[in-house]
Amino acid sequence: MGQLATRIIGASDDFEVVASLGSSSDLSEMLGADIVLDVTLPAISPTVVDFAVSHGLNVLVGTSGWSRERISALESTLKTKPDAGVIIIPNFSVGSVLASSFAAIASRFFDSIEIIETHGAGKVDSPSGTAVRTAELIGAARADLGPVIGPHSDQRARGQQVSSVPIHSLRMQGAAARQDVVFGGDGEVLTLTHQALGHSAYEPGILLALRATAAARGVVVGLDKLIDLGGAPS
Repeated sequence: MGQLATRIIGASDDFEVVASLGSSSDLSEMLGADIVLDVTLPAISPTVVDFAVSHGLNVLVGTSGWSRERISALESTLKTKPDAGVIIIPNFSVGSVLASSFAAIASRFFDSIEIIETHGAGKVDSPSGTAVRTAELIGAARADLGPVIGPHSDQRARGQQVSSVPIHSLRMQGAAARQDVVFGGDGEVLTLTHQALGHSAYEPGILLALRATAAARGVVVGLDKLIDLGGAPS
């Protein structure tokens, strides 16, 4: 993702790369920039964000693994810094954002819902940030309806529950990024599937999010907050 973002920024007319930090870099190397793009690892990302915010830099986070607890802690920090902004994007694909929004809409009509998300063996976190975001949107859309039906939730093979939605993570060699949200009803099953077939799927979302970061205030979660979804749940 870092290489992809660097290429996109280099080809754009409104951005340039000031510094590219690696695992051996000192965080102070980012201080000549206007904004920071964080595409590190889940264990490192909070440190990068805290350093940037403490030095007056807005941050675009493309690192997965930001839980609701982490985001809440960041929101508390930014309450004392009204001029600071952090945008957290679980998935830069517009198609993925649409699929998650469609899932939130459909969740009001089904009580049995589960998510199966697939990534290559190299992805270090599970469930994915996209799956967590999808489950949270489903939970918000069903706030007046209650939790989904998740029988035998005490069994480990039933997946990790997020907002009551079971999530099953596949990490396999040769696998492409894919998410299936499966809805079970009386006599029918509905499946909403999104699959990223190449890095080009992320390019428009990366540029859109970068352009929104400079003026961001507070914590913004999800590409859906940056585009007009016509009143879809958020």
